[in-house]
Amino acid sequence: MNIKNGKAILIGAVTGFANGLFGSGGGTIVVPCMERFLDIEEHKAHATAIAIILPLSLLSIAFYVWKTDVLWTVALYASLGGVVGGYIGAKLLNKLSGVWLHRIFGLFMIIAAVRMII
Repeated sequence: MNIKNGKAILIGAVTGFANGLFGSGGGTIVVPCMERFLDIEEHKAHATAIAIILPLSLLSIAFYVWKTDVLWTVALYASLGGVVGGYIGAKLLNKLSGVWLHRIFGLFMIIAAVRMII
């Protein structure tokens, strides 16, 4: 195993831990890690994060269903909105420059951090 694969496995483990512990949010970890430690360009990091988070989310939901009550009606309607938002976001991803993508992602991370502190 080369060092890049080892880094990818470590990034995946940390992302999976955060996804399982917080119920999601792995993208806030995996995207900056791929950019910084694996030298992946911003657009590819965001697109790759989706592919990484899907299996993590499926595994996490299996454990949450087993241990807690899931509000399926809320999950259904939020998922419908997520599909629409995901489609729009994926279309916009190709239209934004790397600089603007980085700025917008950073802004969302700052907002999330402030909300968690308050």
